[in-house]
Amino acid sequence: MKYFYFLLFSFLLLACASKDGIESSKSQENSSRKKVVSPTDTIKKVNRDYKVSGDLCDVQSVNSKIRIELKYATNDNFVKKVLYKKIDKAYLQKDVAIRLSKCQDYLTSLHPDLYLLVYDAVRPVSVQQIMWTSLDSIPVNKRVKFVSNPKNRSIHNYGAAVDLTICNAAGIPLDMGAKYDEIDSIAYPSLEALFLKRGLLSKEQVANRVLLRKVMASQKFTGIASEWWHFNACSRQSAALKYQLMLEE
Repeated sequence: MKYFYFLLFSFLLLACASKDGIESSKSQENSSRKKVVSPTDTIKKVNRDYKVSGDLCDVQSVNSKIRIELKYATNDNFVKKVLYKKIDKAYLQKDVAIRLSKCQDYLTSLHPDLYLLVYDAVRPVSVQQIMWTSLDSIPVNKRVKFVSNPKNRSIHNYGAAVDLTICNAAGIPLDMGAKYDEIDSIAYPSLEALFLKRGLLSKEQVANRVLLRKVMASQKFTGIASEWWHFNACSRQSAALKYQLMLEE
């Protein structure tokens, strides 16, 4: 009987030792796995390291001549309701704001009585989503010509795009032949020649648009084919690498 208990005790010891060995092996394997850094993780870290300061700059603090009328802080917009509850100034990345200031200086040199009038600057992704959803009756391939899909982000979300026009000393905007936020193709810079030929745009209206593009191009801002008022300071890819994304107000 004593011999039987001895064998049983020995068997239990061997089983415990085997279990401890397996657990130790698993622990070492998990530890080894944790030390592995995927290429994606490395890319994300590099991107973070190369982002410039995420601080946004009040455009008027850089150049007080620039006029501001934030349309999405009012109900005077295509959604017909206030979308900005906290944003009450036109904020852009500092280097972008400096370039916009130089655009104003250039406009002043051409026409001392004219001013840039900003309708929108940095725009949170949360507001981008509201805009996108509000136009859900429009097919996506047409909707993206007017509002960027929030999943892909907008350059506005990085504080590197600006919507604006030109106004006189009294704050009255120049006639661009289509209002700000006009979804109809009359707002398309790409179709100006056609609408001019058909008499739907006047020479003065087209000349005003050309002046705005000339002023913005002086600092390498680029427009888009479907909105006379929209200008980008850089590409979406560059904005994602250089600047912090604004998700919420």
